Amino acid sequence: MELQIVWFILIAVLFIGFFFLEGFDYGVGGLLPFLSPDDKDRSQILRTITPVWDGNEVWMITAGGALFASFPHVYSTMFATFYLALFLMLFALILRGVAFEFRGRRESLGWRRFWEGCIAFGSIVPAILWGVAVTDLIRGLPINEKMIYTGGFLDLLSIYSVVGGLAFLFVFLYHGASYLTIRLSDTSLIERARAMGMKMGRLAVIFFVLCMVLTATNTDLYHSALATIALVLAAAVFVAANVMLAKRNGKASFILSSLAIVFTTVAFFAGLFPRIMVSSLNPAYSLTITNASSSPYTLSVMTVVACIFVPIVLIYQIWAYYLFRKRITAQDAEEEY
Repeated sequence: MELQIVWFILIAVLFIGFFFLEGFDYGVGGLLPFLSPDDKDRSQILRTITPVWDGNEVWMITAGGALFASFPHVYSTMFATFYLALFLMLFALILRGVAFEFRGRRESLGWRRFWEGCIAFGSIVPAILWGVAVTDLIRGLPINEKMIYTGGFLDLLSIYSVVGGLAFLFVFLYHGASYLTIRLSDTSLIERARAMGMKMGRLAVIFFVLCMVLTATNTDLYHSALATIALVLAAAVFVAANVMLAKRNGKASFILSSLAIVFTTVAFFAGLFPRIMVSSLNPAYSLTITNASSSPYTLSVMTVVACIFVPIVLIYQIWAYYLFRKRITAQDAEEEY
């Protein structure tokens, strides 16, 4: 197998891990202000993700680093294309990270509510922006023969990309609600999370299906058999996840929503291949794994590095989740770590 293909697959795997882990992370943060007005309840909700949220974001950093090392032309074009969107996302993520640390610094209720709002903002905005970015990449952007983006900020917005952004948001919110049902111990909080998950699930199904329809009219994704099968499977397992949550089977619901995210990511990467950024000006201007890749020597060196460090990251991540596997209690929420 050519190294360009290997690295395309590796980047896809990194984004699968990122969307799966950060998906429930964003979901919990986005739901925080709406699940309970009680300060102790909110502390329990936050405690489900505070030990792991920063580790989840490592997947995004690693994916960005892998993209830079293996396909530098894509990295430069993508960052120029999504400059304002990435700036907004970075601002939201920084604010979110600060909020996790500052929320407990004072006992003032107003102080805590402000930082909780920042956590919600820093969770909702990136979720939407990731949906917009993914749909833009598969739909195509005005990129010329010099691999330069020739459009403006408004060219990133369309009915398709907005629907994609909302679909990502509601799927992540549902994913977060499912996660809470298996991480909390307070039965009233679990029931609130389940009820909220049912609402978010219905919205997610609507926007997910709408996104699938618009994908057929705005992209060539369905020309790929693998992409088509993966996207249909994603829709099917997500509907099944909603059924399981309605039956109060939180574990099955979380597993199925995780599979929906995995299948969706596989579908978009399969639909892109061998392209990484599609040009709407001329298909020949698209950035592919061939015309945008690093030299064979760079790819070979990076392959050795990846073979050493990716397993280490995986082992660390698995160990971290194993350590924090127990359900959160009110006493856990009061403890510092």
